[in-house]
Amino acid sequence: MAFTVQRSDLAALEGEWRETLAACPRRYPFFSPTWLRTWWDIFVDEHEMVLLGVRDGERLAGVVPFMRDAGRITFAGDTQICDYMDMIAPDGDYAALWTAALRSLGEEPWDEIALWAVREDSPTFGALPGVCRELGLTFSAEQEDVCPQLDLPGDWEEYVSGLGKKDRHELRRKLRKLPQAGAVEIEFLESPAEMEAALDDFMRMHRESRADKATFMTDQMEVFFRRVVLALAAEGAAEMTFLKLAGKRAACLLCFKSGDEYLLYNSGYDPAYAGFSVGLLSKALALQHAIERGYKRFDFLRGHEHYKYDLGAKDVNVYRCVIRRA
Repeated sequence: MAFTVQRSDLAALEGEWRETLAACPRRYPFFSPTWLRTWWDIFVDEHEMVLLGVRDGERLAGVVPFMRDAGRITFAGDTQICDYMDMIAPDGDYAALWTAALRSLGEEPWDEIALWAVREDSPTFGALPGVCRELGLTFSAEQEDVCPQLDLPGDWEEYVSGLGKKDRHELRRKLRKLPQAGAVEIEFLESPAEMEAALDDFMRMHRESRADKATFMTDQMEVFFRRVVLALAAEGAAEMTFLKLAGKRAACLLCFKSGDEYLLYNSGYDPAYAGFSVGLLSKALALQHAIERGYKRFDFLRGHEHYKYDLGAKDVNVYRCVIRRA
């Protein structure tokens, strides 16, 4: 199959990009033009966007969002906030798609292409070594992080019963103890207006829950979070969950929706309720919510925090793939 590649700008490609993403089995927000535009407007000053549209005739078969910094080309984005990155392609021959994309960069001034945040089960990860050999390029890959996740059963009791004995016992014990802090309520927010009104509480609990989260949430990062959350909520791709005790918000979650996958993107809690394990339990109750709504997979996204494994998650590896001219 002969693909052609066109350089484009975001505004010109956005409509087709959205249609292409909607046809993908994995429709992560990190792959969307909404995410890229928001991140680019807030964080980027001197980088050049290199946005490639791979076409089969007139049909857009794939999108590769790159950026260039001197002699280095990378996916457009930031590993601090983009858990996955990839070519956005709903189907087809990934080897041929990547061959066309990389050939189109043949006359471009670059020394290295760094494809970070590529899942180990991505067709990209399987195709690139052979593509690079064919094009006379060198390819290397190193594990960058893990994204623990689990397949969801049909009901909550089946999920709890499937945990290891110790984890199952601890989860049930903590759930029994929780009402001692007051009436337990779960609050789900999906509309942009509801989420905008709750973002102050989210930011406060995010910063208070851990020192590294307080460091991460700079003023600039807060601007990004507020804008992207509301933009994704307007597209039906984001929601917020609060665990409330005696009418007060005690823990919060920001989650993304991608087809039949439910993604836990970020969280926080009020340290005053730490003795009631509200951080862990808010995530367990989000799991229950996902099961009840028919999601098939729960993804905790990047990081190997211990609670993810307490709740039954297993690692999916994420790789950084580096391509260099021979």
